[in-house]
Amino acid sequence: MSAVARRARKQSPAHVALGRAVRELRARRGMSQEALGFQSGLHRNYVGAIERGEINPSFRILIGLARGLRLPLSEIVSVTERHAAEMRAQEHDRAVGRG
Repeated sequence: MSAVARRARKQSPAHVALGRAVRELRARRGMSQEALGFQSGLHRNYVGAIERGEINPSFRILIGLARGLRLPLSEIVSVTERHAAEMRAQEHDRAVGRG
């Protein structure tokens, strides 16, 4: 199996939605992955892997990201849920031939 196929298999819609949320919240604050990693106690490559939906972060990691973003964890969850709903709507539109 190719590396691309292994990575695609690991990316659940929930992980992709979380990654998009982290990227959006980081960008809103004008932070680089490196800065977020530093503030969160994570390596920038790990932050990038979360943003790409490649990693299933633990609760401890999510708490660290919230601390690094200076947000309550509930804000990350809320933005993740919004991205998940948008992704479901896009998938539905594709399935019925509207996208």
